[in-house]
Amino acid sequence: MPKIDTNRRRLAWATERQRLAELLESNPVQRFVIVVILANAVILGLDTSEAARRSFGDLLGALDTVCLTIFVIELALKLFANGPRFFLGGWNVFDFVVVAIALVPASGSLSVLRTLRVLRVLRLISAFPKLRFVVEALVRSLPGLVSIGGLLVLVFYVAAVTATNLFGQSHPQWFGDIGKSLYSLFQVMTLESWSMGIARPVMTEHPWAWAFFVPFILISAFMVLNLFMAVIVDSMQQLRANPESWPEESPAEVADAAIQAQLTEMAAQLADVQSALSEATQLLRDRQS
Repeated sequence: MPKIDTNRRRLAWATERQRLAELLESNPVQRFVIVVILANAVILGLDTSEAARRSFGDLLGALDTVCLTIFVIELALKLFANGPRFFLGGWNVFDFVVVAIALVPASGSLSVLRTLRVLRVLRLISAFPKLRFVVEALVRSLPGLVSIGGLLVLVFYVAAVTATNLFGQSHPQWFGDIGKSLYSLFQVMTLESWSMGIARPVMTEHPWAWAFFVPFILISAFMVLNLFMAVIVDSMQQLRANPESWPEESPAEVADAAIQAQLTEMAAQLADVQSALSEATQLLRDRQS
C-alpha cells in the first residue's frame, strides 16, 4: 500500500507539472510575455534619453526591474515544470542566457553588462515561429557562408597586395601598407565615397586605375555578396521543403494545430452530412411526385 500511494503521489505531481508546463506555453501567457518584452524594449529605449530620464525619474528603473522579475519568474516556473528537459530546447537555453546576463551585477568592471540589458528584446525571436524559422535558416547556412567568406578573404588579400604595389608610393594614406589597403578596399566594396573619395584621386596619377577598381567592385560587392544571399535563400527553401527539420513548436502551437485539424475534419464531416441530407430530401421529393 505505501508503494502504491507513493506512485500515486508521483503521478499526481507529474500531472501537475505537466499542467503547469501547458499553462506557461498557452496562448494567453505567451501573449502576456510578448507584451512585457515589447514594454521592456520601450523602457530601455526611453532610458537612453536624458529628457525621458528627467521626466520619469526612477520610474523607468522600477518598471525595468518589474519586467526582469516577470522574466525570472517565468523561467523559474518553466524550470520547475520541465525539469532538466528545459535545457534540451535550444530556444529555452537562449531565453535563459539572455535573462541570466541581466542578473549579473552591473557595477565596477562589469558596468558594461548594463548595456546588454537590451538583449532581452531578442526574446521576441523565440516568441514568434516565423522569426525562429528565419534564425534556424541562418544557422543552417553558416557552413556555406563560411566558405564564401573564405573566398572573399582571398579576394581581399590578393587585391590588397596588388593595390599596395600599384598605388602605395603615390597614395600612402590609402595604400601605404597592406592594412591600409584592406581598409580602403573595404570602403570601396561598400561603395561609400569610393569614386570621388578614392578612385578618382588615384586616377589623377594612374589613369588606368579604373581597370583595377571596377573589376574589384564587380567581384566583391556584387558577385561574392550575392552568393551570401543565395546560400541563405537556398537554406530557407530546403528548410521549408523539409517540415521535419523545422524549429520545434511550443505545446501551445501544437495544440492549436491539433484543434485546427479537428475543426477541418468536423467541417468535412458536416459537409458529408449536409450532402446526405440533400440527397435524402431529393429522394423523398421524387417519391412524392
